[in-house]
Amino acid sequence: MNELPSCPKCHSEYTYDDGNVFVCPECAHEWTGEAEADQQDEVKVYKDANGTVLHDGDAVTVIKDLKVKGTSSVVKRGTKVKNIRLIDGDHDIDCKIDGLGEMQLKTKFVKKL
Repeated sequence: MNELPSCPKCHSEYTYDDGNVFVCPECAHEWTGEAEADQQDEVKVYKDANGTVLHDGDAVTVIKDLKVKGTSSVVKRGTKVKNIRLIDGDHDIDCKIDGLGEMQLKTKFVKKL
């Protein structure tokens, strides 16, 4: 018996084949077999403000004063951040800044050292 792929959107195992597309009954997502292969090969590339590719563990510097949401603190321009972790989501960088603690930054506000 052929095994059908899990839904790429909600990861449900209850998918079914509807002609030339796969359908998920739980989230109503439809996709083709080629689209699934393309999504698996696709790797997100993170680039800084200058277009340099970033990797986990890189050191970056902040290029603009950034207000910290919910506080009166500011991350000053020129602040160096070491050992970044790249994540998926609205903010791309998870890091720890001396004096401010853990926070998330967007790649468009940093440049690689």
